[in-house]
Amino acid sequence: MDIRIIKTKQQYRRYLEEVDRLVALDPDPRTAEGARLELLAKLVEDYEKEHFKFRKPDPVEAILFRMEQQGLRQTDLAAMVGGKNRASEILSRKRPLTLAMIRALHEKLGIPSELLIQEPRAEYRVERKPRKTKRTA
Repeated sequence: MDIRIIKTKQQYRRYLEEVDRLVALDPDPRTAEGARLELLAKLVEDYEKEHFKFRKPDPVEAILFRMEQQGLRQTDLAAMVGGKNRASEILSRKRPLTLAMIRALHEKLGIPSELLIQEPRAEYRVERKPRKTKRTA
């Protein structure tokens, strides 16, 4: 197999199969097969970085994902953010996270702080009741 920069899905699949085959052999890095594995793995990694980009979750998505992973409920979150109402408002995107909440979620749930401090994808919705105005006769 002539090794070149990966430009097609077919090349990617072939190289990935070759990487799998070589990994199973576990060659010494100082051998020709070890060097080949290192080169193919680098080419596959570069192709994946370019073609398989993943977006970071927004703060609410990150919280919901971690809650699901750890089997937590909204009441568990309430203790970290200051009450049931706040937890509900955060998860429904009606209330932004405060610095204290970000610290607590980072420390207790292990959510990276850079995910928690970013702007959410959807704007926070604050529902306001229309004001009653006094009518004058």
